[in-house]
Amino acid sequence: MTITVTVMYPNTPGSNFDLDYYLTTHKELVGKTMGSSIINMKVIKGLGTPDPDAAAPFQIMAILEFESIETLHKAMSEHSEEVLGDIPNFTDIKPIVQFSENLN
Repeated sequence: MTITVTVMYPNTPGSNFDLDYYLTTHKELVGKTMGSSIINMKVIKGLGTPDPDAAAPFQIMAILEFESIETLHKAMSEHSEEVLGDIPNFTDIKPIVQFSENLN
């Protein structure tokens, strides 16, 4: 059973999000600090919803997979301060973070 961490940045009107910094500097920081614990990592950009007039609820979502909850907690305890401390360098949005158990 693997664990997925989803980090979601709401599509908040008037917010700032430096996508270039996120994709280069922040993603590299996550890879450098927690990469040995991460099985898979991808970043996806929200485009819309089934309602063609509605904006996507989230601008960016990062999806990271870990071998176990213990591996995740170890990586977070060792590196979360550095990784979370970098967030103000690319956005003023408070991310929503969810831990999930992969069932298949």
